[in-house]
Amino acid sequence: MAILVTGGLGYIGSHTVVELQKSGFEVVIVDDLSNSERFILENIEKVSGTAPVFYPFDLKRRELLSQLLDAHTIEGCINFAAYKAVGESQVIPLDYYENNLVTLINLLQEFKERNISNFIFSSSCTVYGQADHMPIDESAPLKAPESSYGKTKQMGEQILMDFAQAHEKKVSLLRYFNPIGAHPSALLGELPIGIPNNLVPYVTQTAAGIRESLSIFGSDYPTKDGTAVRDYIYVVDLARAHVAALQKLLSETEPTAVDIYNLGTGEGSSVLEIVKTFERANNVSVPYAITGRREGDITIAYADASKAEKELNWKASTPLDQALKTTWAWQQYLESRSANQ
Repeated sequence: MAILVTGGLGYIGSHTVVELQKSGFEVVIVDDLSNSERFILENIEKVSGTAPVFYPFDLKRRELLSQLLDAHTIEGCINFAAYKAVGESQVIPLDYYENNLVTLINLLQEFKERNISNFIFSSSCTVYGQADHMPIDESAPLKAPESSYGKTKQMGEQILMDFAQAHEKKVSLLRYFNPIGAHPSALLGELPIGIPNNLVPYVTQTAAGIRESLSIFGSDYPTKDGTAVRDYIYVVDLARAHVAALQKLLSETEPTAVDIYNLGTGEGSSVLEIVKTFERANNVSVPYAITGRREGDITIAYADASKAEKELNWKASTPLDQALKTTWAWQQYLESRSANQ
């Protein structure tokens, strides 16, 4: 039996594939390569020693998904297939609703018809909006997200809860905080297409001279240094949480289960702290300029991940400086690879 990993050549997906393989799972990947490149597949094999089965197609094409499921005995799915740029989602919202929700529904229709359970959904802390209390635990009320991207995550969660209840399926909703870093091998990492949407890749590219300067949006937040605070979790720690969540689903005997977990470190770091820690960890400088606040940004968000620690026996353990070192090593790998092509 195999685990289907959609978006498995993406940032979090590729790291999770490696951790699944290390844990003895056979992996089948679907990825349309809209936010990745094929060399990531080769690097997964280099890191893990095992080549996953790979299908390069868009999950909106349900007939191709059906053919895949005819060819493999699938035991469960980890779904990373989604567009994820918050700003872009405001410009092309219909593309986000179509891609992020139609692909999910296609998967669930096939799972329903074939009586497959054990579905893990890549969700986000954006479903909480600006929470009323810190740290944020799973009982915090969900608020209407500012972005169409965030709305697709909230809608996706509701679709999955209805699916689990109506069809007696086991589902896990994993709400990430802010993934950072790269694999220790420097062969896997975040691969932004065009201008990065996330802070750390922009920091890295600025340090490398690809970007002239980093814009820090706002210095007047009610935080210790005036910049926004987030919970930054090392991507390999995050990948291991997916394996733990899958193992729990596979072990549950009740036909219907919906598990919800926050995945973060439990600590908040400001934008300036990220910049300064990156500079110290890698002995490089990052030119930056303070600009005005960015519309839709929240002030502070960090996780209470104690439920995941208790129920999954999982905890984020990688220090911030170590995670940021791997990011710089990944950037250097990309530059070397580009120079040799």
